[in-house]
Amino acid sequence: MRKYFKVFITIFTLIVLFSCSPKKNIVYLSNYNFEQEVSEARYTGLHIQEGDQLNILVSAFDEIAVRPFNMNTMSRTSSAATGNSTANPNMTAVAGSLYTVNSDGTIIFPVLGSIYCKGMTKQQLKDDLELRLKRYLTDPLVTVNLANFNFFVLGEVGSKGLKTAATEKVNILQALAIAGDINVGGNKTNVKLIRYSEKEGKDNAISLDLTDAGIVNSPYYYIQQNDIIYVEPDKNQQIAVNNSAKLDKALKYVGVVSGVLALFITILRIK
Repeated sequence: MRKYFKVFITIFTLIVLFSCSPKKNIVYLSNYNFEQEVSEARYTGLHIQEGDQLNILVSAFDEIAVRPFNMNTMSRTSSAATGNSTANPNMTAVAGSLYTVNSDGTIIFPVLGSIYCKGMTKQQLKDDLELRLKRYLTDPLVTVNLANFNFFVLGEVGSKGLKTAATEKVNILQALAIAGDINVGGNKTNVKLIRYSEKEGKDNAISLDLTDAGIVNSPYYYIQQNDIIYVEPDKNQQIAVNNSAKLDKALKYVGVVSGVLALFITILRIK
């Protein structure tokens, strides 16, 4: 009887292991057909979005005249006019002023008032501000930088969640490096990039194959503000997770069957 019992356990375990298949619901967006779009490789710059924090510095030859256009130096304008200023005259060349893009896509700029900038690149906003400032300043120079470049990384990476980069020009490989790189169980051939389209008013998902050197030619090689990167587990990882769950379930069944057989053997011996 014990011999048959061992044979039964062995056969049952083998059936469970060989019948395992990838667990379908472990992968985000697994039922979506993605199409990778590849075009000329170039960095086109970030497009300003609602909630972005912009560091803007205005400079010109006349440092006194330029101060009203930088919020962090406006308070020194009146004292400078009376000759009582002790501020560093090079201050305007060191740091700009911080502006948050409002829900209507505008920033409130000193003297100029409300400026619509949502959807613009930094260069477009720079050109627009310089054109407006020529009414007040001679040869104004505007510098625009994004102060809060954020993106999100999920899935099979070393560190998930919200990430912030020190620079605005970040490609997908650099973004994954910031997140601790792809784990051994991650699928590098189907990394999903989710990006909100202002034009379409919805999120678009793109599939990227990071094992292909041609990835550098993709328009999605450089990430944008608030992009979401998802690294799904590869098939081996999915099977391993599925196997673990099925094996746990199988062991429970084996335990129940073992108990029944043990009870049956005990009853036979008593008789």
